[in-house]
Amino acid sequence: MYGIAHKGWHGWKAPLAPGAAHRVHTAVAIQFEDRLEMANNESVVHFAGLSGRQIDTYVASGEPMGKPGAYAIQGKAAAFISALRGSYSGVAGLPLYEAANLIARFSGDALS
Repeated sequence: MYGIAHKGWHGWKAPLAPGAAHRVHTAVAIQFEDRLEMANNESVVHFAGLSGRQIDTYVASGEPMGKPGAYAIQGKAAAFISALRGSYSGVAGLPLYEAANLIARFSGDALS
């Protein structure tokens, strides 16, 4: 599990390591009165081989700081992602397919 990157913490190097792949788990829940519905999503993100200089330049940009996994898929790190299996929106923070299905289940009009 990767934490949130911050200055002085070097755990951010793991997800950005050359050829690294990691799993991203994102969940969403809706509650109304006594009813609670939940869904989760798992995606796998593969990073291309980055040189030490590329990693240092990315970190110096400040983008990874404060981000879970030390990157933002919708930011500069997108140029380093060689493959994504799963949900782009889930990696970005809100799994839209799962959220839409939860809303549809609450309305009685399931999407799947």
